[in-house]
Amino acid sequence: MHNKLVLADETVIMGSFNLSQSRDGQCRERYLDQGREAPHLAQLRNNRRDDGSRHGLALQPGHVVENRFTKARSIIRHWRLPAVVPLAAIAALAALNVDARARQPTEATAPRAAGEPIMAIVSIKSQQVTFYDADGWILRAPVSTGVKGRETPAGVFAVVEKDADHRSSMYDDAWMPHMQRITWNGIALHGGPLPGYAASHGCIRMPFDFAKRLFDKTRIGMRVIISPNDAAPVELSHPALLVPNAEAIAAAPTRAERLDRDAAEAAKTADEAKKAVATATREAALLKASLRKLELLKRSGEAELASADKALVAAKTDEAKAQAEERKQKAAAKAAQTGTQLDTARADAKSKLDAAARATDAAKAAANRKAEAAKAAKEAKLALEPVSVYISRATQKLYVRRNTRKPWSDGGEVFDATIEVPIKIRNPDKAIGTHVFTAMARNDTGLRWAVVTIDNGDDARGALDRITIPREVLDRIAPTALPRSSIIVSDEPLSRETNYRTEFVAVLSNQPQGGFITRRPTVDGPFASDNSWGDGSFGIFDQGNPDRQSGQRRPRGGDYQKQPGWWPW
Repeated sequence: MHNKLVLADETVIMGSFNLSQSRDGQCRERYLDQGREAPHLAQLRNNRRDDGSRHGLALQPGHVVENRFTKARSIIRHWRLPAVVPLAAIAALAALNVDARARQPTEATAPRAAGEPIMAIVSIKSQQVTFYDADGWILRAPVSTGVKGRETPAGVFAVVEKDADHRSSMYDDAWMPHMQRITWNGIALHGGPLPGYAASHGCIRMPFDFAKRLFDKTRIGMRVIISPNDAAPVELSHPALLVPNAEAIAAAPTRAERLDRDAAEAAKTADEAKKAVATATREAALLKASLRKLELLKRSGEAELASADKALVAAKTDEAKAQAEERKQKAAAKAAQTGTQLDTARADAKSKLDAAARATDAAKAAANRKAEAAKAAKEAKLALEPVSVYISRATQKLYVRRNTRKPWSDGGEVFDATIEVPIKIRNPDKAIGTHVFTAMARNDTGLRWAVVTIDNGDDARGALDRITIPREVLDRIAPTALPRSSIIVSDEPLSRETNYRTEFVAVLSNQPQGGFITRRPTVDGPFASDNSWGDGSFGIFDQGNPDRQSGQRRPRGGDYQKQPGWWPW
């Protein structure tokens, strides 16, 4: 919140500052955390009053200077200030400062034992973040979000990477301690200075000590909701919310272990079948070479026999006839032997080729069983993770994501995205709002749900009344739904920042996004279903749709275009 002082020349000074005459009479503006003089006030050094004396005001961090009549001008040409500011004005400004500081959010801890954080809600309006576990809020702290033109985007996110000693690749290697990234194009929560108002370039700064204490309490995938106004979870029950099957949940770990063993055995069998194909193919190839050699020998023998016959016919003497006859007999015996060998080799070759064909068929069948077993094992393993569902009115689609817990070499973890299906929304032309339904904990009926609404359309219950999740999707995800699972219903499409290393990224289009759209988007890369790991199969849910939400790959090492600044993030 800015304080305001109208000076004698109609200049308006706004901000949190103390007024005093500088030692040398110069007017200086100190930028927050920079300790350097504002360029647009540097020329004021030599301004003098008519009597030759030099006077000025020393302004402290956080102020803004604008001329009531010439706001578009960046230079304040002249100061006509009295040599001494009335003590009453100073006292009034000091009182305003105290009042502003008193209204700023303060750190708070719930007076109870805290569980693991399930979600964080950032209020841009109140410049505050609140963390919640299954039983309510556990931690609160002031924050500093993005300045005008670099606004922190309001929307739905999740933590995708954590780094206790992160250095910015966008802002000259600047320190961002205890960084918890929520988009790969650079939006994150981290420790930083808090002037009491929005001052970052899009990130959410938290108090340094608070960010440090929080860092080890969160996990990748924790929900982060950035709301333009104050928001809080409200308990709600509705038939559209996932209802797990207690028996399925109890059996899930054992089933996952069994299917994992089956997949390993199927993989072993497939490898052995592949080796058998290689052996049979190699043996068949050797026989083919032997056949070619025997066929050459047979033709050579037949030619020798024909030559011997001609020699016998041409013989004139008894001696010549005897020699020709002997030669013919030898050629005939050799030809007969070669023919027998060739017939045997051909029979053997046919047997080997048939064996190679059978081995190839067996290998294909084993490979199919391996793929099916791997898919079943993957599904069973994913059933041990919370499931997230995103329903978009903009695209009329339902998306499902779960964390595979597989680390990616370039940072973060891989999220499974093998379910993406069309969905019918009643009254599709009517706004539905943005509502985040989260399973907070188990209860007698299955799961206890709470909802956070950050963009109004329908109320939360009305939004759920308008959607019907397809039965085939429910059959796959509902029986093993766990606490921390979520259903997001929104007017918005998924952001292009949703990719193979994120859960969902959805940004409110009716709110400023300066700190989001001014960043370089992550580069195109494999979407979570594009066979970048595992089998990548969509199964019956693969629609082959060309406008599937395309993903982006963050450049290796985070080589972003650097921009000058001091604590801008």
